Amino acid sequence: MAGSVHDSTIYHRLFPAGEAGRLFTDTAEVRAMLLVEGALAKAQGAMGLIPEISAQAIHRATLEIPPDPGALGAAAGQNGVPVPGLVAEFRKAMQAPEHAQYLHWGATSQDIMDSALMLRLRQLLIQCETGLRAVLTPLADLAAAQADQPMAGRTYGQDATPTSLGAHVAQWGWPLLELLAELPALRAGALWVSLSGAAGTGAEFAGRGAELRAALAVALNLQDPGRSWHVDRGPVLRIAAWLTRVATALGKIGEDLTLAVQSSQGELRLGQAGGSSTMPQKQNPVQPSVLIALARQAGGLNATLSQVALSRQERDGAAWFTEWLTLPQLCLGTAAAVETARAMVPGIAPVPQALAAGLARSGGLIHAEALSFRLARDMRRPEAQQAVKDLARHSAETGHPLSGLAQRAFPEAELSEIFDPARQMGEAPANARAFASAVRDLPRSHG
Repeated sequence: MAGSVHDSTIYHRLFPAGEAGRLFTDTAEVRAMLLVEGALAKAQGAMGLIPEISAQAIHRATLEIPPDPGALGAAAGQNGVPVPGLVAEFRKAMQAPEHAQYLHWGATSQDIMDSALMLRLRQLLIQCETGLRAVLTPLADLAAAQADQPMAGRTYGQDATPTSLGAHVAQWGWPLLELLAELPALRAGALWVSLSGAAGTGAEFAGRGAELRAALAVALNLQDPGRSWHVDRGPVLRIAAWLTRVATALGKIGEDLTLAVQSSQGELRLGQAGGSSTMPQKQNPVQPSVLIALARQAGGLNATLSQVALSRQERDGAAWFTEWLTLPQLCLGTAAAVETARAMVPGIAPVPQALAAGLARSGGLIHAEALSFRLARDMRRPEAQQAVKDLARHSAETGHPLSGLAQRAFPEAELSEIFDPARQMGEAPANARAFASAVRDLPRSHG
C-alpha cells in the first residue's frame, strides 16, 4: 500500500481529493514559496529597502523560472527546511548575482513557508466552500421534497417518536450551513501573512518591518496579523479545527446512511453502491463508509496537530515537523470527504414502503409518548405515564398493537390522531422547509 491513499494509483479514486491534491505537492509548495519571495522583493524595492531594479528582476524571475523540487531534497534533509536550498538554487538559476543577492532579504525560512502555506490553505478553503455548496443544494431539495414523509425517529438506536425524512436530512445539512457561515471570520482570523525575521523581531528590516509586512499582506491578499506568529500556531489550528468539523459533519451523514441502507432497514437507497467479490446480491455503502473513515482520521490528525501549540521559545523544529506530518493529510482527507459527499448526495432516494414499515414495526409503540400526553388531559401526568408503560409492556409481550390495547382500555378517548404518524411529526416538516429555505437564501461566496 502507498504511504498515502491520496498518492495511491489503487486507492486515490476511493478517497478523491480532487483539485486539493494539486495544492499539496512539492511543486505547489515550491511555487507558492517563490510567489512569496517575489512579492517580498517587490515590496522591499518599492520601499527602498533593496534596489528597485533588483526587486523587479527577482519578482520577474520568480514567475518565469520553473521550480525543481528534486534539487532541494539534500539541502532540506540537512537543514530541516527547504528554503535555504531553494534560495541557493534560485540564485544560481537567475544567473544575475548582482540582483540575486537581494533575494530573501531579511526574511527567515518560516516567514516564507508559513506565508506560502496560507496561500495554499486559502485555495483549499475556496474548494471546500464550493464543494459544500454543491452538497447542500441536493440536500435542501431532498429535505423539501420529503418534509411531510413520516419516518421513525430513533434515539440510542431505538424507535423514539415519528419525525419526517426531510427533518432527518435537514439535521445533516444545518452543521454544513453553519460551517459556511463561519468562513468569512475564519479567513480574516487565520489566513495570515508571516514576516518577522529570524527570531520574530523584524530587526533586519531597518525599523520598517510592520510597514513591510502590511505591504506583503496586500500583495499576497492575506491578512496582516500585526505581529509575529512563528510559535503561535493558532491560525493553523483554527483552520484545522474547521476542516475537522467539516469531515465530522459529513461523517455523520455516512453513519446515518450506513444504517438506513442496511438490509434490516432499507429506508434509503444510494445512487452508487459497491459490489462484493463473491456475493452477487451485495450493494455495499462504499461512499458512506469513506465518509466515516475520513471523519475518524480527521479527528485523530487534529488531536495530533494540536500538539504544535506547544512550540518552544522562538521556533520549535519538532512542533513544526509535526505540523508537516499531519496538516496535509487532514486537508486532503477533508477535501476527499467533500468530494465524496458531493458525488453521493444527489443519488440518495427514499424507499417509501420501508419507511412505512419502519413506523409500523413496533406495533404502535413509537406513539407511546403521544398517547401518554393525550391521556394526561384526563388524568394526572404520572398516572398517564404509568398506564401507557403498562400497555406498552403488554403490547411488547403479546404482539398486540398498542392502538387496539389503548382503545379498549380507554374507550371514551379519541385516539385516531395519536396513531397517525403524519399527524405526530411536530415541527419536523417545518424544520425541513426552514433548512431548504436557508440553503436557497445562502449569500454568494466571498472567497
